[in-house]
Amino acid sequence: MPVKYSDLKKKLKIDIKKPEQTELAYLTHFLHGAGNGTSKYYQAGATQYAETILDMVAEPWYQGYLPIKWDIPFPPPENPKFKFIDLFAGIGGFRMAFQNLGGKCVFTSEWNHYAQKTYEANFGEVPFGDITKIDEKEIPDHDILVGGFPCQPFSIAGVSKKNALGRTHGFLDETQGTLFFDIARIINEKRPKAFLLENVKNLVSHDKGKTFKVISETLRELGYTIHYRVLDGKYYAPQHRERIIIVGFNKDIFLGNEEFTFPEMPDNPPMVIEDILEKEVDDKYTLTDNLWEYLQKYALKHKAAGNGFGFGLVKFDGISRTLSARYYKDGSEILIPQEGKNPRRLTPRECARLQGYPENFVIPSYVSDTQAYKQFGNSVVMPLMEDVGRSITQVLLKKNKHVKSVI
Repeated sequence: MPVKYSDLKKKLKIDIKKPEQTELAYLTHFLHGAGNGTSKYYQAGATQYAETILDMVAEPWYQGYLPIKWDIPFPPPENPKFKFIDLFAGIGGFRMAFQNLGGKCVFTSEWNHYAQKTYEANFGEVPFGDITKIDEKEIPDHDILVGGFPCQPFSIAGVSKKNALGRTHGFLDETQGTLFFDIARIINEKRPKAFLLENVKNLVSHDKGKTFKVISETLRELGYTIHYRVLDGKYYAPQHRERIIIVGFNKDIFLGNEEFTFPEMPDNPPMVIEDILEKEVDDKYTLTDNLWEYLQKYALKHKAAGNGFGFGLVKFDGISRTLSARYYKDGSEILIPQEGKNPRRLTPRECARLQGYPENFVIPSYVSDTQAYKQFGNSVVMPLMEDVGRSITQVLLKKNKHVKSVI
């Protein structure tokens, strides 16, 4: 009889309490990898942890714990078509997109342990932490690498803030800008058939185009043809969210002749804000008189100075501005009008809908609203990534008739 993951979670004390709980990452990756050839990468770490938890360790320790019934919202596919890895995973927007396409995630990394909590609640796997500490040789072989590497060094808001603080940005930002090169070293070692990278629209123009030139030339030097386009999430959810999407294909396999095209966007956005709003909302999301007065004065001040800064009061039959990770501060970029009351913030569930997440996506009760806002603000528009992923996998699965997959 299969063991429920929820029971195993209690037995093995899978509980994320702090950053960099690598032992839990090894354990959950091992459990997900059983039977598909990737568990060997995680067995030693999983065994070391299990021996500290279990009173008596069987030989092998996991005998009796497999197979697992994945009683989680988004279990791994039973008969996967391809393997992928999920870098800078956040709360799993890419993972959900590629699982929906029949992919099996064999490695994931996300440094924020609050995001790790949400990720584990939905996928039953604890991500590894700091990507800079991960040896690329210890990552399983995979068909597709996906990742939305940190955008703060390249975003308009991020650049403005760092300039004001006298700090560097882009590749000169020692904490985030160079994380692209961690992607590059993994690509160089593992040679996936394809990759999908996502970042803010401003990446293309940052530092007069020099940053994107370095990125694109690096990827080409690694032996990949690249395709890129700025796409807007408003065609998949009622939010204006432009992002640069970079797709690459291994020249050793495709010889630069892959028949890849980005999905075509419809003429008009199919959804409006009213479609994602909850019917009843707690009063705690309504702005206080002081905050609402402050936001109105702030907007008037900048309007008088000829600036475009100000709050964003949405129209129910329209779309919203871009949801950002700072939304928790005052909600000013996306405010919902209320008759006879001050405007309100979106709820975390509405933020999930705004990013295209399904209703059964779990927002854990132990994750605060503040953290949830940050997580969804940093996320991707999931169905857009699924549509781009579909175009990638169509190329791979067509080629796989002649080239063996790592599955």
